[in-house]
Order: sequence, then structure tokens, then C-alpha cells
Amino acid sequence: MAWTLLVVSGVLDVCWAISVKMADGYSRLTWSILSFVLLAAFIYALGRALQVLPIGTAYAVWTGIGAVGSIVVGIVIFREPATFFRLFWIAVTLSGIVGLKLSST
Repeated sequence: MAWTLLVVSGVLDVCWAISVKMADGYSRLTWSILSFVLLAAFIYALGRALQVLPIGTAYAVWTGIGAVGSIVVGIVIFREPATFFRLFWIAVTLSGIVGLKLSST
């Protein structure tokens, strides 16, 4: 259950990043409110996961989910460049996430 909460928190973090971008400097009320709701949700889920998981592993995995997810969303939705090096480093990050998950007890 803790790993599920961690993944949910990472996905909510990506959604939060999108909402912050869409809030346009917090000038758009609906997106601004959504960003605060998503922020509270991902912090809650992360906190619950950290009750069980080791902090170093959990935080590294959570950060990786957020980073990779944000880059993918940027490429797919916001048409940011998908260069070889960006894709390479996404693959390296994903392999680190998987390695951390497999090596934790």
C-alpha cells in the first residue's frame, strides 16, 4: 500500500506542476485553486507513504516520478523538445527508480 501511495503522490505531483503552469502566475482562479488542492493531496499521500518506506528511497523514487512525468507531459502536451539527450536521461532516471524499488525491503 505504501508503494501505491508513493506512486499516486508522484502522479499528483505531475498534475500539480501542470496546474501551476496553467494557473499562469496564479492569475487564473480555477487553476490556482486546483493547484493548492493537488499540492495538499500529494503531500498527504507522500506523508502516508513515508510512514512505512525508507525516506531516502521513497523521496528519490517520488522525485523521479515527478521529474520524468513532468518531462513527458511537457513533451506530449506542451510540445517541448524531445531531444536524444532528454530521452536518454529519462531512461537513466527510470532505471534508477526501478533499481531503488527492487533494492528496498
